[in-house]
Parts: sequence; C-alpha cells; structure tokens
Amino acid sequence: MITITEQKPFEEILQSLAKNTAVYIIGCGTCATMLHTGGKSEVLAMKEKLEEAGKKVTGWMVIPTACDQLTKAALIESAQAIQKADSILVMACAFGVQTVGFYIEMQVYPALNTLFVGKEEGPGHFVDVCMQCGNCVLASTAGICPLVRCAKSLLNGPCGGSVGGKCEVNPDTPCAWQIIYDRLSAQGRLVELEKIEPIKDWGTSASGGPRWLNVVTSEE
Repeated sequence: MITITEQKPFEEILQSLAKNTAVYIIGCGTCATMLHTGGKSEVLAMKEKLEEAGKKVTGWMVIPTACDQLTKAALIESAQAIQKADSILVMACAFGVQTVGFYIEMQVYPALNTLFVGKEEGPGHFVDVCMQCGNCVLASTAGICPLVRCAKSLLNGPCGGSVGGKCEVNPDTPCAWQIIYDRLSAQGRLVELEKIEPIKDWGTSASGGPRWLNVVTSEE
C-alpha cells in the first residue's frame, strides 16, 4: 500500500508561505520518493524555486518515513537549521504533514495534495482500494470495495450503464460491479447480489470522526 500524492501548484505553495521569509523543507523517502513528488530530487528542485522566489531556505532533509516516529528524531537532529526558519514545508502526504506538526510548534505547510491510499496493480499503476469507512461490505462483494472502485460508489449494483465491462463514466476504467459479478459467478455466489445493502450510515463511518483506537496488549 502507498499513499498517492501530487504536488500542489507552486503558486498555491507561495500563497501559503506569503508571510514567511525563511523555510525548512522536509521530504519523504518512502511514498513521495516513489511517486517523484517529495524525494531528494523534488526537494532540491523546490529549494531552487523558493530561493528564486525570494525565500531563504535554511535547510532540508528527506526523512526515510515521514509519517512515523522517525520524524521526531529527525527534527531533533536538524533542530539548529530548523530554528533558523519561520516555517516548514513538508513534501509528504497529509500523514507526514500532521506528524511533523505533532512534534514541533512551528508553522507547517503541505507541498502536496494527498489523493488516496492505493495498491500497486502494476509498475507505476495504483488503484484506490479502500476509503476506511468503518463498515466493510467486502464479504458480499467478492473482496472488492464498490465505494471506491465504482465511479458512482454504488452499494447495490450494477447501474446498467457499463459497456463491454467498462465504466460509462470513464471508458478506460473497468466496471467494478462487472468484476464483482464475474468473481461471484466463478465462486458460485451470485446469490449475494440478491441482498440489498442498506444506505450507509455515515454517522458511524468515515465522516463520524475523529476516530481513535486503543490497542491493549498483554505482557508475557
């Protein structure tokens, strides 16, 4: 699994940094590096563009994984250069931006848009597989989430608009419900399609946050 990101327009980044003069840049050595949105090359390119725009870049680093506790140690190690800045620009996903914000009181800004958490189906090809809604229906849909794989997020499909197994919204995209049907058919489980999935209660799902989970482990 990988967090899919894209770089924000540079004009938007400059707007965020409009009141700041000195910037420290943080990239991510995992997802953002793989996607060429926040690895070493992109961080250095951003440094050059910011300096051309009149900003002072006090330093930069690429944290191996910007969304875990390595971030805290990296911030402490680079504290001297960071303290010379009045803001931090994070070239990582939203998880990375928030992780930096957890460990430092400075102004923290995102340089990337976080699109989705994706699974790599082939080299450089990623697909959205789960929106972490909290009410999983995969048991009756052959392990395929219709909320993210169907363009219309239909819980009870298909819609009847697909052509040749392709989605009517985007002819390059396979119809999720066609895939679900084919898999259920191969497994002898087409009876699952006779079930009517009730309207999702979003109050207990993705929009019902903030959500917390405390995992209790027993000590041996």
